[in-house]
Amino acid sequence: MSYLVLARKWRPKDFSDTVGQEHVLRALTNALDSERLHHAYLFAGTRGVGKTTIARILAKCLNCDKGVTSTPCGTCSACVEIDQGRFVDLIEVDAASKTKVDDTRELLDNVQYAPARGRYKVYLIDEVHMLSRNSFNALLKTLEEPPPHVKFLLATTDPQKLPVTVLSRCLQFNLKRLTPDLIRDRLEFICAEESVDADAASLAMIARAADGSLRDALSLLDQAIAYCGGAVEAGAVATMLGTIDRELVSGLLSLLAEADAAGLLRALATIDEQFPDYARLLDDLARMLQRIAVYQVIGSAEHCDELDQEALRAFADRLPPEDVQLFYQTALIGRRDLHLAPDPRSGAEMTLLRMLAFQPRGSGPPARTPRSRPQAAAGGTSEPPPVSARPAAAAEQASATPGSGSAGRPWREPEWAALIDALALSGANRLLASNCAYLRRDGKVLHLSLDKRSASLLTRPRQDALADALSRHFGEPLKVDIEIGAAAAETPLQAEARVADEKVAAARAALEADPNVRALKDMFGATLNADSVKVNDNRSSADRSNR
Repeated sequence: MSYLVLARKWRPKDFSDTVGQEHVLRALTNALDSERLHHAYLFAGTRGVGKTTIARILAKCLNCDKGVTSTPCGTCSACVEIDQGRFVDLIEVDAASKTKVDDTRELLDNVQYAPARGRYKVYLIDEVHMLSRNSFNALLKTLEEPPPHVKFLLATTDPQKLPVTVLSRCLQFNLKRLTPDLIRDRLEFICAEESVDADAASLAMIARAADGSLRDALSLLDQAIAYCGGAVEAGAVATMLGTIDRELVSGLLSLLAEADAAGLLRALATIDEQFPDYARLLDDLARMLQRIAVYQVIGSAEHCDELDQEALRAFADRLPPEDVQLFYQTALIGRRDLHLAPDPRSGAEMTLLRMLAFQPRGSGPPARTPRSRPQAAAGGTSEPPPVSARPAAAAEQASATPGSGSAGRPWREPEWAALIDALALSGANRLLASNCAYLRRDGKVLHLSLDKRSASLLTRPRQDALADALSRHFGEPLKVDIEIGAAAAETPLQAEARVADEKVAAARAALEADPNVRALKDMFGATLNADSVKVNDNRSSADRSNR
């Protein structure tokens, strides 16, 4: 006897054996038990979630010898013949291969005749969205008012392509993608029934790779049994699927937590020797980060095959929540843009390096020491500030004592723009300072005026950060008082914009006076496009990045 593949052998024979789709099964069961039957049903959903399977079970329910029921006997001639695909009153049509209007008319010519053996003549049209417009028009009238002995069961993976006139004449059921847990549980049951040894990790990998389709999962299980020679093991399944060992992915997470860029590149070189699927690598990394983020919020996570609870707790403590969110988003974007990279490995490398480059750890390079998760308890201490990337500034801060002033840096009325550069501020803190103008100093308080158009920048943490930077710079405790309103003096940003405008104006004037430009104007009536004149910025890239 020839081998019957698992996807066909374990196809559900009744509603009780169907995995998932409870919302559909409940509606059909109630309709059958109360005999409130519609003449047309539309089952929509992705491949392998049970559309045609549920339609065939419904056909058995309608034609079972014991009557219309939600629990067909499975032993009568009608049930057996439907299971074997030879019931004369179940007409199955593949719309993908019969799209012409003549095929539809030929099909509908026999609608008027009573069923040969069963109670109902059932038309099961698979991939119905593939029918042509003329075919839909031919079907429409019959679909609206069929004879009482006819039922239409339509299945499609793309209901949006169906005409509204057809949708309005059907009861529509949207089948959901199956969760990996449901698929894994079903695979465990089938392996037990088939006497196949399979570990939990290998079945979990197959369930994830099936992407919501139980049929695909059973096909992959068949392939895994053949590939492994009987016993299904995680290592062999990972090789078959092209997935990465989860220990290697956990290693990448550890290197990200340590901000070890060189280690990340060495780890990817090791992974590259296995001819990996880098898109799947980024998917696995994003999945781990998602579980860590959930653990950080609620202190636990659902069953995770990549990380146990101890590993989750360790990563949740080492990675700050903002880093987890950043890494997750970066992994998604890197996965999306992987096909644009020169090659998959370089795309994965740049994604991991981008995670480190964008870490919110100050203006300097990220520290290589692990960072603990912030404590939510009242009175808990906050994280220490990141190590300064400027050795000179660190030495000055260490040598300064409050109230004495640092050596060689007595107080003098500052030139505010130059002072901002000396403070080494970054991000929103620098933007706040650049939109302020210096007014005066009263004792230990520096008074600043903030441009009212930038009032949204003023927050207490940013004001405190500016005061801390000034205190470190001058070696004495200082406070900052910021007034919102028209600045008495020009702010650094306003000065920068003014200088830039002056440079552009001078460049335009120089071009207007250029002999070659004037010759072009005289000979051809040319005009100078003033908006296209730009001035090259000769500042260093480091200076621009600080701004």
